Amino acid sequence: MTHSPEYALDIQVETGFLPEHSVPEQQQYAFYYTITIRNTSNQELQLLRRHWLITDGNGEVNEVKGDGVVGKQPLLKPDKPFSYTSSAVLATEVGVMQGSYTLVDQSGNEFEAEIPPFRLSLPNKLH
Repeated sequence: MTHSPEYALDIQVETGFLPEHSVPEQQQYAFYYTITIRNTSNQELQLLRRHWLITDGNGEVNEVKGDGVVGKQPLLKPDKPFSYTSSAVLATEVGVMQGSYTLVDQSGNEFEAEIPPFRLSLPNKLH
């Protein structure tokens, strides 16, 4: 009986509001998110795809799937952090993002790494 190896990723998220890219009168609120991924396993992994569920304050869900992150399919070396910054535009002042990354190990085994939910919100706003 074989099973896929266990890999661990430490995923940290920092978010913020982008007032210069927002148009509140048109229900467009832009946010950035910086994600730092640390591969805590002992072998190199490659990030192949991303899958996001972005939910605004009205409960509207936008699903985003695609190859890599910010145009890259980075190799994640053991214990070397990889960071990138991207953005999302919501129709409300608050929202939540969550999702997963699809990665592949050196043997060609693909697996999913969950990205826990994180909040996007204007400063001093709670939903």
